[in-house]
Amino acid sequence: MNPNTPMILAPAGNTNAFLAAIAAGADAIYCGLKIFSARMEADNFGIEELSRLAALAQSKQIKVYIAFNSIIKESEQDKVFKILTKLCQFVEFDALIVQDLAIIPLAKKAGFKKEFHVSTLGNCTFPLGLETAKKAGFSRVVLPREFTIDEIKEMAQHTPDDMALEVFVHGALCYSVSGRCYWSSWFGGKSALRGRCVQPCRRIYEQKDQKKRHFSCMDFSADVLVKVLKEIPQVTTWKIEGRKKSPHYVYYTVKAYRTLRDDPTRKKEALAYLDYAMGRQFSHYNLLSQRVQNPLDHTSETGSGLFLGRVKNPPEPYFITQEELFSGDLLRIGYEENEFHDIQKVTRAIPKKGKFYLSKRSKYKVKTGTPVFIIDRRGPELASLIKGLESELETIEKIQVGPILDTHSPEKRMSNPGSSKKRPVELTVYRGKQMPGAHHGDSGMWISANAYGNKPSGRTWLWLDPLIFPGEENICRSYVDQAIKKGATNFVLNAFWQLGLFKDPQKLNLWAGPFCNITNSMTINLMKRHGFSGAIVSPELDKDTFLCLPRTSDLPLGVVTYANWPLAVSRIISPDLTPGLMFQSPKGEGAWISKSNNIYYTFPNWPLDLSAQMEELQGAGYSMFVSLRENVPKGVKMKPRPGTWNWNLKLL
Repeated sequence: MNPNTPMILAPAGNTNAFLAAIAAGADAIYCGLKIFSARMEADNFGIEELSRLAALAQSKQIKVYIAFNSIIKESEQDKVFKILTKLCQFVEFDALIVQDLAIIPLAKKAGFKKEFHVSTLGNCTFPLGLETAKKAGFSRVVLPREFTIDEIKEMAQHTPDDMALEVFVHGALCYSVSGRCYWSSWFGGKSALRGRCVQPCRRIYEQKDQKKRHFSCMDFSADVLVKVLKEIPQVTTWKIEGRKKSPHYVYYTVKAYRTLRDDPTRKKEALAYLDYAMGRQFSHYNLLSQRVQNPLDHTSETGSGLFLGRVKNPPEPYFITQEELFSGDLLRIGYEENEFHDIQKVTRAIPKKGKFYLSKRSKYKVKTGTPVFIIDRRGPELASLIKGLESELETIEKIQVGPILDTHSPEKRMSNPGSSKKRPVELTVYRGKQMPGAHHGDSGMWISANAYGNKPSGRTWLWLDPLIFPGEENICRSYVDQAIKKGATNFVLNAFWQLGLFKDPQKLNLWAGPFCNITNSMTINLMKRHGFSGAIVSPELDKDTFLCLPRTSDLPLGVVTYANWPLAVSRIISPDLTPGLMFQSPKGEGAWISKSNNIYYTFPNWPLDLSAQMEELQGAGYSMFVSLRENVPKGVKMKPRPGTWNWNLKLL
């Protein structure tokens, strides 16, 4: 392959998808283990299985990347280290994709000597962050799906010589920017940052008597626009999303993008492959700056798979198929939140516009108008190729992975501070100008409020946004520089990479903010080495993790005890939703959307409130308590309901 030719990186969530990627000619395959992966709903892989698959891939000069891109809790560090040790001993792979900085020292201690890639969940979203990522040990950054081609080019212009960029070219879209979604976790502890998302954004919500899937996106496809990406040498990898997708999807999307890369004159053939891959309707999203396509502006069904038709006649349910069906095809009936949701297999061929009768178990259960999607196809071409690769796989010796007896796991420092004798800092943070007498203690403000127009004063803590995109970097850095010249010293950074905005971090009081998603002491201690003075831990933690962190952390710690905390942080909004007005879920859960600095925040109508736990948290060693105040719209009624989030739950 020409060194300037981008690699095609294929997803694999199970063995057949892995083999399909090989059959299609992928240059690299990314996959996850059965734990600590950002796609825990996929089947994923055991180490024994992955060892043989990786050996097969390597024999064909195909790289293998392991997505270890979950945040890890304090209690899990030893388990993670043991798994990484087994990986390094038994699997030949080329890179680890991570969002949690703690994985780097753990992997190095386990013997890993190859590449670390910043996951898109890690949120490295502006040029100066690339140098910070390099200093932290990363050789590649996976860019957000929300970027325009101009933003990708700007990132490329500032990419260090020994670093590369990876961009998504196809696959599903989340409403939130990756790493900035707390919706699933807020409603029951199933964290998107730990691969447990239950996709509440795909559900129906109501505003002004209009019930729709307001947050359910079409898929993304760069398709013919990849010719522009091919001209950017720093973009070394085209990534296809889809570790929960079928082998059929993997095979035909890889074939499509290989064709578009190697012979663009065959674009009709490539687009036919994409149509045949059975994904949702797709758009170019933000890729073309001059012609942005909002993936929420659609009338199509956005369930997983290709829409086929709607159910008729519940007593004897059937639908008229919009596509030809083959024996062995798998169909999804309805959405996962439907009680009658079902997966059914096609047992005989049905022509286009023919009738397909659902199984008897759907009788009277399924409703008229329920959408039907095709989610997998077992075509003869792919089946034959997979069978041949299975035969090759059988020739590779099976291994047995036993327990790691002597792991030499990283030592933990036990500071055991007990109750802090100093009076804790109580910090109230506002978006915009604070109201006189509205708080006691220290004050803070989001520096982006009012277009970076608010002037800091005295001891004000200046908070950086959880998202800074390339076009905003210079404005943000200019504000920071001016604030420092005027005597500001207290800053809260909401992504590790925001260190790049500061010329001399050691002379300032820089705290890692709650959007850094800090969940373990190893990450905290790494942040100290890079210049942080303190850290505000993730507010989605459970009680046990909250209380144990100060004992093993080298930095003073803070915690958010009251907040209008966002369910989601996004770059888009549905054209059918009005910011500032309440919308509701079918269960009556309310929320509203506000816009700040071109970013949309979705807030629930009840706050995070750990005020009753402050004494216990201070006793554990926390020295800062943060209150994040938003301007609640006049028409929004806040509900008096418990806001302890995952305090009494087990964060999954």
